[in-house]
Amino acid sequence: MKFDKSLLRTVLFSLGVVSFVIGVYQTVVQNDLGHNYWIFMISMACWLPLNYWRQREARAAKEAEVAKQVAALNQPAKKNKRPTNRPKRR
Repeated sequence: MKFDKSLLRTVLFSLGVVSFVIGVYQTVVQNDLGHNYWIFMISMACWLPLNYWRQREARAAKEAEVAKQVAALNQPAKKNKRPTNRPKRR
């Protein structure tokens, strides 16, 4: 069985959103952020890996794009089979 990374991302994002909403609700009801700080930290602990993975993928995509551009610049120019100053034969 292969591990599905997108499922993990979905679960972490959902858990982060739910814990953040619960933390905000508890803070408003109790009017005390100090006692509900741990709920916000659960939310942040879920979002931090998501942010890290997103930045890592963006960096890898940019490096691949730069490598592709460098490879295109390093290819020798193609020579035309027929010079452009000669008229075509009929």
